Amino acid sequence: MVGQLTGGTTSNRYFRYEVVGLRQNEETDKTNYPIRSSGSVFITVAENRMNQEMQRITRLGGKIINIEPLSFEPKTDS
Repeated sequence: MVGQLTGGTTSNRYFRYEVVGLRQNEETDKTNYPIRSSGSVFITVAENRMNQEMQRITRLGGKIINIEPLSFEPKTDS
């Protein structure tokens, strides 16, 4: 999930969510020890998918601790 890109191609604006507390999946939640040792996961989301992704993160038990805008500007050779 690190660096995962979510969303459609209609939006030019993207945001990076820093998320803590995401569960791996239903099977790994049954273990008695933590699976992930690092605290943060970074998810890149298109502007038009922000609300849906926030809801998904909440359902998975995660907490968004930071949102920052990203700028994807095409490089031009000069």
